[in-house]
Formats: sequence, structure tokens, C-alpha cells
Amino acid sequence: GAQVPLGAGIGLALKNEAKGNVCVALYGDGAANQGQIFEAYNIACLWRLPVIFVCENNEYGMGTKMHRSSCSIEYYTRGVPLPGIYVDGMNILAMHNAAEFAIGFVQKEGPIIIEAHTYRYFGHSMSDPGTSYRSRDEVAEVRSKRDPISYFKEITISQGLLTEDQCKKIDEDIRKSIDEAAEKAKKSNEVKKEELWADVYMDNKEVGIRDTIGNRHKHFHAGKTLEKDHIKLKSFTPDTKLEPKDIPFEIKEWEAQMEAIKDVEKGKKSNQKSKSDDKPEKK
Repeated sequence: GAQVPLGAGIGLALKNEAKGNVCVALYGDGAANQGQIFEAYNIACLWRLPVIFVCENNEYGMGTKMHRSSCSIEYYTRGVPLPGIYVDGMNILAMHNAAEFAIGFVQKEGPIIIEAHTYRYFGHSMSDPGTSYRSRDEVAEVRSKRDPISYFKEITISQGLLTEDQCKKIDEDIRKSIDEAAEKAKKSNEVKKEELWADVYMDNKEVGIRDTIGNRHKHFHAGKTLEKDHIKLKSFTPDTKLEPKDIPFEIKEWEAQMEAIKDVEKGKKSNQKSKSDDKPEKK
């Protein structure tokens, strides 16, 4: 749920841009009980930010049924006074209609909540088999009755939009594309360990706040350079030593500023010390 307050922040930026764009902040039923969700609701409602809060209710957190973690499972009603919509998240057409309505509403009125009731067939993560807290029969029943792809396939065929053969051809093309991509990945050279540190940090803004400079994480990119001020290194590890010629001008300037700040602090301390030395001793 940590991304939800960020969604409110993006919503504020979009409102200031005034281009009619909206932000969609997604979270699950497991995160719906976190305090930061309600903080984001509050500020979005107070400032009428163009944000659609989407709760993907798949009935389970990491391994906890929603009834065991939430005193109210009507997640779309939790944002009072924010309006909310409950929709079958497994129904593609219903989701399309809900999203279309929500976008129009948010552009004119302010934030809204969508609770999309869905289901996950597999575990929460690779280490979760997904069967220790629910039965295989439950998963099979949902798959047979509510599967979104099967449902949409039936709709398109019954409405004459596609034939059975066309649907089969789509499946074959997708499987072929996946197989080709997997085979390409297997035959590709192993990615070097240096890439573990690539694209991790985003450069901070080149501004000071209240005469201070933040803790700046410079962005190191070990592969293809994306921007001019990125440092391109053939092999970068936390122990890599940079030469002055490798450092862009703005970083040098920042380091000079930091040294100046240190000098000022040293000056303040020395002045304080000299003043304390001048004080007469108490007898």
C-alpha cells in the first residue's frame, strides 16, 4: 500500500498541470487496512485531486482471508465522504464501464474509490503454494465459473465478434510469441552482476530546500546510457572508485557546496568554542 500516498502526490501534480489527466492508485485488500491509505483518501478528498483509488480485492492478503483481517469487507465504502463503486473485477466489460465512469467523474468532481472483486489463482509469491490456506476445489470452482478470459471469449463468440477458430488462432499466436521470447532469453548471455545496481535510484532535483541539500543518491547506470548526466561504467560495484574525470559537473558542484557547508559549520563551532573560552570562570 506504500504506493497509494504517492498516487495522491501524482494527483496533485496532475491537478496543477490542468491537462485533464488522472492518476490510478492500486492496492490490495491486504493493504486496505493501513493508515496511509486513509491519509491519502483524506488529502485527495480535501484537495479534490484527480485520483482513482482501486482496491483489488482478491479475498486474500498474503495468506489471510479478508474476513479475518477486516471488520468491514465493503472496501469501496471506506473513504467517506469519497464515493465508491463495487464492480466484478473478473468481468472485463464491467471493469471497462466502471473505469470509464470513474475517469469522467474524477475529471469533474474529485477522487473516487473502485473496489474490483477479483481472485488470484496462484500464491502471493513464489514461496507461497497458495494451497495451505484454501482448498484446490475453491480455486478450481472460481476458475470454472468466473475466469475473465473464458467469460470474454464466450461473449465475443456469442455476439458474433469472433469465431471459435479466430480465438484459437489468437491463443496459438500468443503461445508462439511467449515460446520465442523464452527461447531468446535462454540463449542470451547471462546478465553481468553489475546490472544489479543499475536504475535503482532516481536523481534528486537540482535545488536546495531551506538552504540545505538533501541526501542525494546519484543514479549509476551500468548499461546503455539514458541521459547525458548519467555515469556510464563498464563495471560498477559498491567498491568502485571514481576518478574526477568520471564525475559530471553538477556532482562536482554539489560536492563543493557540501564542503562549503562543512566549513561554515566548522566556523560556527570554533566561534562557539572561543566564546565559551572568553567566559569568566565562576569562583
